[in-house]
This record gives sequence, structure tokens and C-alpha cells, in this order.
Amino acid sequence: MDLDINFVRSQFPAFAEPVLQGQAFFENAGGSYTCGAVIDRLTRFYTQRKVQPYAPDAAGTLGGEEMDEARSRMSAILGVAPDELSFGPSTTQNTYVLAQAFGQMMEAGEAIIVTNQDHEANTGPWRRLAERGIDVREWRIDPETGHLDPADLEALLDERVRLVCFPHCSNVVGEINPVTEITALAHAAGAFVCVDGVSYAPHGFVDVGALGPDIYLFSSYKTYGPHQGLMVIRRTLGELLPNQGHYFNAGSLYKRFTPAGPDHAQIAACAGMADYVDTLYAHHGGGSADAAARGVAVHDLMRAHETTLLQQLLDAVTSRNSVRLIGSDRAEGRAPTVALALSRPGEEVARDLAGKGIMAGGGDFYALRALDAMGVDMERGVLRLSFTHYTSQSEMDQLLNALDDVL
Repeated sequence: MDLDINFVRSQFPAFAEPVLQGQAFFENAGGSYTCGAVIDRLTRFYTQRKVQPYAPDAAGTLGGEEMDEARSRMSAILGVAPDELSFGPSTTQNTYVLAQAFGQMMEAGEAIIVTNQDHEANTGPWRRLAERGIDVREWRIDPETGHLDPADLEALLDERVRLVCFPHCSNVVGEINPVTEITALAHAAGAFVCVDGVSYAPHGFVDVGALGPDIYLFSSYKTYGPHQGLMVIRRTLGELLPNQGHYFNAGSLYKRFTPAGPDHAQIAACAGMADYVDTLYAHHGGGSADAAARGVAVHDLMRAHETTLLQQLLDAVTSRNSVRLIGSDRAEGRAPTVALALSRPGEEVARDLAGKGIMAGGGDFYALRALDAMGVDMERGVLRLSFTHYTSQSEMDQLLNALDDVL
């Protein structure tokens, strides 16, 4: 069944807002519109539950139950146990906490592997472990294509490597990395695996349990939700790493890596993302299935719609001699995050597109290492066009017409 785009868009209040009419949103890699189910839950918490959660009064009890519901339902979609899912203020902050824990566990001379395909906010914390004497090794992209070759990773792996960190996909290259294959290579060498899913999760939640990494991170403000960082840490690793929370919370897996007080309302509102997945599943004729299977089915619906639109954009830009497409020109192997190196600064072209109702972005998007490795002029940066499953064919047509005028 094809994705019912009209039904999808009816779930997002932004599409009914008069001030946004005629505006096509193509900077979703920076953050998505929020679905109505999340907004409803957030509003309800702030208006009816904004007391100390888990208190014995009715409002506090309901508030705590809604926070627990978010963890239970989202972990089920992600294919992990409820206490293997933690919420934090952002993915970057969660990564810093994890890096601190690994820094305490590892000894000088032991190694971690990072890539230069990453968003800096999610690779920088790992790289800083070099200050503790940790050997930080870089798995480098192909300078022409931006591709990460697993064979190059094998050459970096040895008995000293404790952790391999890489993105599910880059926020400028867009290529979807083979998580299961890479994880198997790392595990065979005795290393743990941390996957940055920030740029992939907006295109469908994955069954982390089936994929196999020890850590999987993403940001809910990019997956139609509130501004939180969601962090899966599988039990074996989570119990091995030093506790980063209050000493009296050391026995609670989901509290071990959240040293700051949680945002009660936003955690509760994350259950709205599960509401949205279930609503789409039911609307598209889904039958009886567990939460992870429902998530995979909705993921596949989203990806099929995105892939059709993405190929249109890729074909349009690759036909222009004045445009350098960063990454592959085939939609099947990449996310709908398209970076273009142009003869003009990306920010300047984004301003021109804004005049035609296209919301896009220009700059480096914290992916300086990847763009520099690919020879992009950092003074100009790139134009980034990113969308997700709620983008319509008419919006894609509007973008392609605007690009004809601007380029």
C-alpha cells in the first residue's frame, strides 16, 4: 500500500497554519514538524500534570504513568527492553555523558574508532578522549563519494579497540551505512558499537535489537517530537560502564547515564511519537503485530514514499554541470538529505529559495570534517535540501521549479 500523504499531513498541525501556507519545508534534517499527538500530550502534561511526577496525588501519579508509558512504548518500537532506553536533553549531551563513562572505563593506549563522516556534535565528545591518552583512530570517507568502506574499518581494528562510533547516515552525505555488517565486524574484533542515528531516525524508527549495536542515539525533535535525546544502551554494556548518575540510581539502567534531572513533560510527550506510528499503521491496514513490527512496517511506508520523491530531486541536480552532488545519485541507498556544492555560497542560494517559498539551509551543518575531506570550499559551504515522508509531490514540484529559477 502506498503512503496516504493526505492522511499523513492531517496529523501535523503545521500544514493547517495560515502563516505556513505556500511554504515548502526542505530543511527537515535540522528538525521536523511536530505531530499533533505529541503536541496534545505536551499540552495535557503542562496543563493537567505539571506537578511532581510519581507523587501519591492523582495528577502526580498520572504524570509518572505517562513518562513510563513513553519509555515502554518507544523501547518496544525500537526492539529493546524498557530500561535500555534513556532520555536526555539532547543527543550531543547524551554522547558527552557516554564519552565520560568510556573515558573512566578505558586505559591509556586503548583505542576507539570514529569517522570523518559524522556531524561534529556527535563525534567531538569521542575525539576528546585523546586528552586522556586514548588512541583515537579515524575511519575516513572516500574523498570523491563520501562513502565509508567497511574494508577500511577492518584495517583499523585490533585487540586494543574498545569502541567503534559511526553514523547510520551522514547529515550531508546521506548514504545509509550498513549497520549490521559494521557491527558484526566490530563485535568480532571484541569492540562495542555506538551508532549515531540522528540523521536516519526521521525516516523511520529502526529495530535496534535486530540491527545489533550496543548504543543507538537519535533526537526526537527530528522525529516529529519534543526536544529530547533518546539513547538506547544495551544491558551488557550499560551495566559494565561506570555510573554517571546519582550514586543511589546506580542500580537503575535508564538512570545511570542521565545525570541531569529529566524533562518530565517532554519525556511524557514522546509517547505521542508511538501514537503516531500506531495511527499510521492502523490507517494503512495493519493487522496484529508487535510494536517493533509495526514500527518496521511504518518505516517501510515512509521510505518508499521518500525514495520516489528523492530520485526526482537527484535526477534534477545531477543533470546540471554547475552542481556537485555530495554522495550517491541513487535514492535507494541514501536518506532524503541532499547537499549540493555550488559556485555560490549555500546560504545565499537558500535565501533566494526562501523568496520562492522554499525553506532550505546553507552552510556546513557541523559536518566540516566530511565536507573538507571531499574538497568542498568551506567559504561557500553547501546548500542542503532535506525532507521526510510528509513532503508531498506538489512540494517537490515547487522545489524543482524554484531550483530551475535560482540555479
